[in-house]
Amino acid sequence: MTIKTLLKEVKEKNPEADIDLISLAYDFAEEAHRGQKRLSGEDYIQHPLATAYNLASLGLSDKIIIAGLLHDVPEDTAKTIEDVEKEFGKEIATLVGGITKLGKIKYRGMQRYIENLRKMFLAMAQDIRIILIKFADRIHNLETLAALPKEKQKRIALESLEIYAPIANRLGMGELKGKLEDLSFPYVLPEEYEMLTRKVKEILQTEEKYIEQVKKVIKELLAYEKIKVLSIHGRTKHLYSLYQKLLRNNMDFNEIHDLIAVRIIVPTISDCYATLGIIHKNWKPLKGKIKDYIATPKPNGYQSLHTTIFCLGGQVVEFQIRTPKMHEYAEFGIAAHFHYKEGGVLKSKKDLRKEFAWIKDLILIQKEVKDQTQFLESIKTDIFQNRIFVFTPKGDVIDLPEGSTPVDFAYYVHTDLGNKCSGAKINEKMNKLDTKLKSGDMVEIIMDKKRKRPSTDWLEFVKTHLAKERIRRYAK
Repeated sequence: MTIKTLLKEVKEKNPEADIDLISLAYDFAEEAHRGQKRLSGEDYIQHPLATAYNLASLGLSDKIIIAGLLHDVPEDTAKTIEDVEKEFGKEIATLVGGITKLGKIKYRGMQRYIENLRKMFLAMAQDIRIILIKFADRIHNLETLAALPKEKQKRIALESLEIYAPIANRLGMGELKGKLEDLSFPYVLPEEYEMLTRKVKEILQTEEKYIEQVKKVIKELLAYEKIKVLSIHGRTKHLYSLYQKLLRNNMDFNEIHDLIAVRIIVPTISDCYATLGIIHKNWKPLKGKIKDYIATPKPNGYQSLHTTIFCLGGQVVEFQIRTPKMHEYAEFGIAAHFHYKEGGVLKSKKDLRKEFAWIKDLILIQKEVKDQTQFLESIKTDIFQNRIFVFTPKGDVIDLPEGSTPVDFAYYVHTDLGNKCSGAKINEKMNKLDTKLKSGDMVEIIMDKKRKRPSTDWLEFVKTHLAKERIRRYAK
């Protein structure tokens, strides 16, 4: 990696970026790190360069890229944060300072591990850009894990799978989540990784030719209906994501219909629905496999239409249909809000604050949970597990972890609603309080105003930390 490689990527993604300032930041970092080596034996400057390159490849602004170049300077060299501010201004110094406060994660027992997580969540709450730099830093660390001792390799990879990848997912950064997972996978489960790599290679040799035929037919159908196609391509499922899906389906490859999905990008939302209609007019869809994430976006902001059909020759194929803006958000998530190019901001500050309410939940959990192992389990369940989205009777969307019940829903809305909860209507039908909710359910809580406290029996089925903590509080 050289500064020329970085600048070429920056120019390609951000033609208006301040190339001179980025070059100056490189010179500053190179001089500060001169003589330092990584465990792999390469010059230390290769790490900040790779971190900055990862940020540039996400199309991020020059200030974030510069902070990536300088992120290790105050901690690892004689240069201070004051030197950074003097040369590059307060905003860049604040970003570098945020990364420095996170510190190097050192695996010395649960106490240190939890402390580092706490710092990371606080940094995210203060400035979400800090976690973007941390992601870019982590990706390069994973790419160079081979230089570390085996035990450390597994610890770093496991933490990336359990903490970093789920945070990327919550931030809507699908591609980055997949990259973090796939880089970690061979170190955490080497045998499974080898088996899957071999199997997927065999399948792709025949699948790719078939998908090319499908793309050709789809292009002709859409052209005949006068729908402009901006892009149509096959997207291979990330390896770790495929492994997770296989686990849920008893390792049966016949149950995997989206190893290669066909992704269609069209100009407008009405074009998305028209494209879906044309596909269904020509091929029969699988029952229960049509998902409208445009009308009902995923909790992390993801939007797209998905359908799985019996395609050419009766083979099952998944299609994903979206606009360019939806595609940008699906690929980059929160990073799309910090793209350099004009019009990169996709949501208002008010919408962003609402979208990141879960970060405040993280800070609340760490204040309330004193036991460290319980804290780790709480955040894995409440924050990082697969999410579902359900509706209040007024149409507000509530974001909950998979496996949540009406009682979890009630406590999320209001403590008093949880405490006095006596029944629940799901999609206008009465259901038990321990019923597991599904995405798209409309939930109405029946209150008993005479009720003084929640039932401790609820602890046997509630999922969220919030519900458990409120029930235990009243039990005491």
